[in-house]
Amino acid sequence: MTSVLLVDDQQLVRSGFRLILELEDDLTVVGEAADGAAGVEAARALRPDVVLMDVQMPVVDGIEATRRVVAEGTSRVLVLTTFDDDAYVFDALAAGASGFLLKNADPDHLVDAVRTVASGHALLSPEVTRRVVERMVAGGAAPRTTDAPAVAAGPVAAAPEPAGGPAPGLDRLTARERQVLEQVGRGLSNAEIAGVLFLGEATVKTHVSNVLAKLHLRDRVQAVVYVHRHGLAG
Repeated sequence: MTSVLLVDDQQLVRSGFRLILELEDDLTVVGEAADGAAGVEAARALRPDVVLMDVQMPVVDGIEATRRVVAEGTSRVLVLTTFDDDAYVFDALAAGASGFLLKNADPDHLVDAVRTVASGHALLSPEVTRRVVERMVAGGAAPRTTDAPAVAAGPVAAAPEPAGGPAPGLDRLTARERQVLEQVGRGLSNAEIAGVLFLGEATVKTHVSNVLAKLHLRDRVQAVVYVHRHGLAG
């Protein structure tokens, strides 16, 4: 059972999220908070697997609250907002959020996002992923990964190489792992990669974990950036 804490200053939003999540047999909402400070305290007391965090809230905003929750080391944070703005995306990632999703996402996407973040993976909506890649490949401001929670696949990555530089660690990958990496760079899910490469989904998952470990990448978002930064997308 995955436990979830809802942090949002709008009661109606919290009620809607609770209704969506508690329809699932494997998800349970263990608490709610109406501002960032209360959310931090609730996360400390309840130790949920995932915190759904709004951005604009009174007392303490969602970005700072995310930073404090991540520092506790017990919960992963999925940031949800109505504001489709680059600044929020990069601030949330810099604060250590494991995911960023717009509130206009379908209920199924919200449920999948909670499960993805709870399992230790990073999650960004497709449009957000594109902007992360564009910003980092262009050499603009990038999220700091050293404060973010590490996943089981490998250690936290160092700062990315300048665009167009050599692809560090690529020679450590097998031919199949490189194929999988290229598909991750296209934004494909494990199931989609399995279909493209005619592999089992569990096999793809293993390859992805190996790729992240060998390249010292924290998550799939860093893998996407790696592929585009080093011209491996084809």
